[in-house]
Amino acid sequence: MSEKQLLVNGGYPLHTFEDLEELFYPYINNKESRELIEKAYQFAKKHHEGQKRKSGEDYIHHLLEVCYILASLQVGPETIVAGFLHDVVEDTNVPLEEINHLFGEDVCKIVDSLTRLQRMKLSHREDDDFEAEDHRKIFLGMARDVRVIIIKLADRLHNMRTLAALAPHRQQALSNETLNVFAPIAHRLGINTIKSELEDLSLKYLEPDKYETISNLLDKKTRHRTKSLDTLKKRVAGILLENNIPFQIESRVKSIYSLYKKIYLKGYNFDDIFDVLAIRVVTENELNCYETLGIIHATFKPIPGRFKDFIAVPKANMYQSLHTAIVSGDGNIYEIQIRTKQMNEIAETGIAAHWRYKEGTNYSSKEEQKQIEEKLHWFRDLVNLSNEEDLGAKEYMESLAKDIFEANVYVFTPKGKVIDLPQGSTPIDFAYRVHTKVGESAIGALVNGSLVSLSTILKTGDVVEIRTSSSSKGPNEGWLKIVNTNLARSNIKKFLAKKTAALLKDERVAKGRQSALDAFKDRGVNEEEMMELLSSHKVLNHYNVKEVDDLFLAMFNKNPTPAAVINYLRIKRKPIVFKLDKPGPTKSEDKSAVYVKGAGKVAINLGTCCTPIPGDDIVGFVTRGKGITVHRVNCPNIAQDKARLIDVFWKEDNLLETYPVDIKIESADRPNLLIDIMSAFSAHKVSVSTITAKLHPQTFKTTISATIFVSDAKRLLDIFNILLNVNSVYEVTRVIH
Repeated sequence: MSEKQLLVNGGYPLHTFEDLEELFYPYINNKESRELIEKAYQFAKKHHEGQKRKSGEDYIHHLLEVCYILASLQVGPETIVAGFLHDVVEDTNVPLEEINHLFGEDVCKIVDSLTRLQRMKLSHREDDDFEAEDHRKIFLGMARDVRVIIIKLADRLHNMRTLAALAPHRQQALSNETLNVFAPIAHRLGINTIKSELEDLSLKYLEPDKYETISNLLDKKTRHRTKSLDTLKKRVAGILLENNIPFQIESRVKSIYSLYKKIYLKGYNFDDIFDVLAIRVVTENELNCYETLGIIHATFKPIPGRFKDFIAVPKANMYQSLHTAIVSGDGNIYEIQIRTKQMNEIAETGIAAHWRYKEGTNYSSKEEQKQIEEKLHWFRDLVNLSNEEDLGAKEYMESLAKDIFEANVYVFTPKGKVIDLPQGSTPIDFAYRVHTKVGESAIGALVNGSLVSLSTILKTGDVVEIRTSSSSKGPNEGWLKIVNTNLARSNIKKFLAKKTAALLKDERVAKGRQSALDAFKDRGVNEEEMMELLSSHKVLNHYNVKEVDDLFLAMFNKNPTPAAVINYLRIKRKPIVFKLDKPGPTKSEDKSAVYVKGAGKVAINLGTCCTPIPGDDIVGFVTRGKGITVHRVNCPNIAQDKARLIDVFWKEDNLLETYPVDIKIESADRPNLLIDIMSAFSAHKVSVSTITAKLHPQTFKTTISATIFVSDAKRLLDIFNILLNVNSVYEVTRVIH
């Protein structure tokens, strides 16, 4: 291979179709599958003929490299075929229908998804909203079929390998996107070989000086430690042979980007990073892994706090291994990783290793997708998040970055299902990750069998059980202060917005109903008659509403006004008829506490808005059809219609003993406040029908509303003085509704 060929491909080998065949022939034996791959190659070569890349080589070489990367992951033939065809619809005149006809529906769907992504022209837009929407579509495509993103990762990897051919601003844009979008996907899928290379190549163009500095430090340390590392490998091999443990030993050098994060983002000194160089012991089974760990710890001094067991608790991308750090015989510190062959394959190629193509197994892409969602719990969360239609593009990307890509706390449901959450998450975050309905009905939580606060911070290994109730009122605004995930916060905000809208609607319906009732009563129509008229199909259809509450809501908005509805119904005003019997006192059997001079049998009711009691200055209000309502003289509800007022008087020998009064108690918030107030009521024999308390968190004050029963105004004043003597209470007032 010429030096020119290597330079054209960014210093990487430029592969031929024969090289690709050598890679996929060992695991794809089916003749038809092999022929389909070659057919796709020839088809792509023909239709891309004459097209060149920025780096100068024929376009078909890019497709060959993409498929070579895919075959190295041992993907299925349909995925390799789609790898060859992924640009043919976008860059040539080939219609999608032809792909479907020649290569089948499965390949066609993958190519269609990739074409849609390509048409977004990623990294060309400057607007953040557009860019977030583009990235969201990438994840939506992945959520539908993971093969789409595996091809896209292979495509991006080869593009990054040949990035030197592009202008500096394009190098920066593609590197930024690779680091923020594609590398995290590769990491979560466990494809470490692609993830590490994408990160290192991105850093090379984003921070060239720092990349070069770390590269030089790494080369220097590797050269100086080669002899020491070889000695350690021989010693470990010797003790494993002595104990009859099957093994292979490999060396591992930490990636440049991983070192960059530790040095420049976390503030480590390069010489204080223990795991720059490591050895990896690959053995047969889990038991061998733990036996190897015990032997190594018995032979070398382990570094406290450096042991991690990812076999018992795998990472979210299925990574499993034992990690420990020891001091070697020459005083150097090394990390040692211990894993089985299968774990090693998954550690390198992740999801591709677990679901690598196997002939003769009735492969189904739908079944594969289903298994992925079951095995990779974060992938299920990705699917759910991608289907959240109410999330904006930016909010979606923020949720993805925090809730999924940064999730490194692993907790369990009581049935052993793993839920991964970001640091600082609480049982509420856990509940919403299980299901939105679980979050909305949560009333408590058990962590490791103990009842805990919903604000408790969860840690890896916790077993979490959420207590729910069908009668739960749902989340409140206080939850927003203790949740950590964007998913939970978004769902809580949506619930509160719907609740507020519902309450607001109910309030407006009630006000619209009352305004209608006032207008209809003014025409001499009572409430029952009004409801019968307004509930008719004629009225509802005329105003284009489904039910009478919708009409009341429209009346609140004065579209139509109650007067307009009355005019539509052609209801004429009825005269007020108020008939007095012959003068004389009210009969003794009349149980009303109030009388009207010169009135006979007339209905007299105490107003519920201002709750008058004996001793209050009162006045009567003549209503239409319901007699006289008694109000306190300062009641604002009668101020606008003085023509209907009439003198009324308290009876000296009234038959009622107590009257309901609504009161409001203002107090500084403190423990046992409500208990002390209830004790005061009890000690002074005050009957209470209802009592509620509302805390004002911003001012640390509490408002207590109560309905009590008193005989007269003097008794009420005495009760006010009793309440003002309760610790922290500073004001007691009567309530007018």
